[in-house]
Amino acid sequence: MPRPRKSLICLQDTPYYHCISRCVRRAFLCGEDHYSKKSYEHRRQWVEARLIKLGSIFAINVCAYAVMSNHTHVVLHVDRDEALSWTTHEVLKRWHTLHKGTNLTRQYMQAEQRSLLSDSQIESVIATANIYRQRLHDISWFMRLLNEFIARLANKEDECTGRFWEGRFKSQSLLDEAALAACMAYVDLNPLRVGLSQTPEQSDFTSIKKRVAAAKIGKQPQYLQPFSGSGNALKGLPFLLDDYLELVDKLGKKIRSDQNGYISNIHSPILDRTGLQNIDWEGMCQGIETQFSSSISLSIAIRRQKILETA
Repeated sequence: MPRPRKSLICLQDTPYYHCISRCVRRAFLCGEDHYSKKSYEHRRQWVEARLIKLGSIFAINVCAYAVMSNHTHVVLHVDRDEALSWTTHEVLKRWHTLHKGTNLTRQYMQAEQRSLLSDSQIESVIATANIYRQRLHDISWFMRLLNEFIARLANKEDECTGRFWEGRFKSQSLLDEAALAACMAYVDLNPLRVGLSQTPEQSDFTSIKKRVAAAKIGKQPQYLQPFSGSGNALKGLPFLLDDYLELVDKLGKKIRSDQNGYISNIHSPILDRTGLQNIDWEGMCQGIETQFSSSISLSIAIRRQKILETA
């Protein structure tokens, strides 16, 4: 029986989540209609642009993403402390880029009109802003504003109505650093795994391509959660970019059906640092959707691995 959404997303357990949305008209999200030969590839840009915009408004950081022909993957980081640090003005400014708000909130945002508001009206504005604040670090609202936006554009283009997505997005909590690294690699390798690209850096509309392009000029994409390393005081992903790229490259060589190469006796620095040399990274990564349900963690992966070994 499916678990309620509120039990799947708990910021006390982890701020990291993997979200998947699948299209009900599978071939027509971003692929090509084999009957009419009409291409829908331009919709990938819709998704990527919307992700970037929402990431700049919400207190939710995009860690990884891949826009596929019939579904999307995103790995998100919820920064609740950032949302709580915003002033009422900042909250309303962000929310008004997505929705009109109320008459009072719009009046509050105009300096000359704000002075005309009574104390009770100001209190009402603050209460409304606190509701918006909660929404601005809520994954359900993030995914809702992503998927509804894309659905409306697609239905308008297709000149039809009705459901565009299969249902509400699927979410998986990433409970530790190993789960986060494995899931991000799984997302970034999606196009390569199905034969849409030869290397991760050639995979269009993925976070890995953006990260590699930025790394070549010594930068990190501003709209993606940066890599900082676990010992770094800066906010960011708890490992280094070069460690992660090495992990993705190693996994990419192992999952490619047309390449049998395996780099023996060489471990990614992230594995050395965390002491996880013996974990089945390949199995953990490939089984993100099929072997795990609502939560992913190293302990779950180890238990699953031991069961398989004794079976």
